Amino acid sequence: MSETAIREASSSETGRQSEPLWTALGLVAPLEARISGGAPRRGATGVSIDTRTLRPGDLFFAISGLNSDGHDYVAAALEKGALAAVVDEAHAGSLAGLGPLYVVRDEVLAALERLGVAARARTKARIVAVTGSVGKTSTKEALRLALAAAGPTHASVASYNNHWGVPLTLARMPKQTEFGVFEIGMNHQGEITPLTRMARPHVAIITTVAAVHMENFTGLAAVADAKAEIFAGLEPGGVAILPADNPQFERLDAAARRSPAGLVASFGANEHAEARLLDVSLAADHSMVEADICGQRLTYRLGAPGRHLAMNSLAVLLAAKALGVDPRDAAQTLASFAAQPGRGQRLTLQACDGAYTLIDESYNANPASMRAAFELAGALPPPSPGRRIAVLGDMLELGSGAADMHAGLAEDLTANHFDLVFAAGPLCKHLFDALPAAMQGEWRESAQMIAPAVAAAARAGDLVIVKGSNGSKMSAVVEALKQAERNGSNEGRTA
Repeated sequence: MSETAIREASSSETGRQSEPLWTALGLVAPLEARISGGAPRRGATGVSIDTRTLRPGDLFFAISGLNSDGHDYVAAALEKGALAAVVDEAHAGSLAGLGPLYVVRDEVLAALERLGVAARARTKARIVAVTGSVGKTSTKEALRLALAAAGPTHASVASYNNHWGVPLTLARMPKQTEFGVFEIGMNHQGEITPLTRMARPHVAIITTVAAVHMENFTGLAAVADAKAEIFAGLEPGGVAILPADNPQFERLDAAARRSPAGLVASFGANEHAEARLLDVSLAADHSMVEADICGQRLTYRLGAPGRHLAMNSLAVLLAAKALGVDPRDAAQTLASFAAQPGRGQRLTLQACDGAYTLIDESYNANPASMRAAFELAGALPPPSPGRRIAVLGDMLELGSGAADMHAGLAEDLTANHFDLVFAAGPLCKHLFDALPAAMQGEWRESAQMIAPAVAAAARAGDLVIVKGSNGSKMSAVVEALKQAERNGSNEGRTA
């Protein structure tokens, strides 16, 4: 995960508790640590791996990463009010005297994993885990909303879904939690299995299987097998929830039935799905969804537009039911759902001649999510007198077929009535060249280079979608559009 995503961490999981998250002496056993510098006089109120987001009372883990070593930041963490730092033996001597230290014999990340396992063991919370090629984070956020109305809920921050994000989220989970929501990601075979076995979910959801991280897989069947690893950690008798309309459904279903799952259920438009989408109507800022959830017919408002979001809301309601929450009550909470920055957030910005709408999809992209974004724009009422404008960056990690996958999106842009396309990156050049001449705006080598052209082109009434893989840095375009408005002495506002 990027450093930008790390900075998104906040106190929005379950909130600070009146009692410590972990007592000072209670940390020794799960960490398998010795205390240096004296035991802290109070308990830890949080857990941190980043001094930029650390708050007083946090236990700081000095994790060694590819680009930095957390041991270099122990002094800063303690100066900011960290309760103590977890460090390895190799650094304990040089850090002695700075403050309380929990010293472990092995890697600090391994100690974080042990603390996460201990947190899972001590809680009676009902746990749901989410994976999928597209829609993990939005589904996790919708689950957070739906379950929080029924009891204290703890959920992953941002996209904390990898080898450190899952144990960190577990370690931050208060003992009194009633519902836990975990996002689990991967880009290689075998990465989900250890994470789901840490989380031990009662319910496991796969949102979809699509062409993502293809440079690391032999085909979609291999991606499906990797996603199906989430069922390996299911508590005995748990519930596996699958996308009924996905071409890999039968493969996922077979994997789920080999797992500890006691029930396998599905969601989608398929008539055999336990949670079935009957109808969806898209407005500019919401969707109206009609669905059948295990024989219970519901009509509800989803606070963001998009058929793909409406589809995943079925998985949310199915999971809620499996966890003992009435789907009708859960559905009512989804009116408050809002797309996150970089994941479909809508902004109203001012151009020189009036307001236009920006849809920020800059955090990630693959062929499936690109098409979903295009379909959303095509299904919304046509802008008048404005235009539909796509600003696209490279989709990464697609393997040898990447050029063709990019060029293939030209047909989808045309079918969804886009008027103008700006593109950035070498892969998107294949897409740009496949477009009709009338749709070609400009192509540049990078997001930073295309941003000024987009800012200059935006005008009143336009609907502008910015999308690309996180590594393509399309957020630079979003920031350029915001800056252009600020330069015009206008403030952006959420649509």
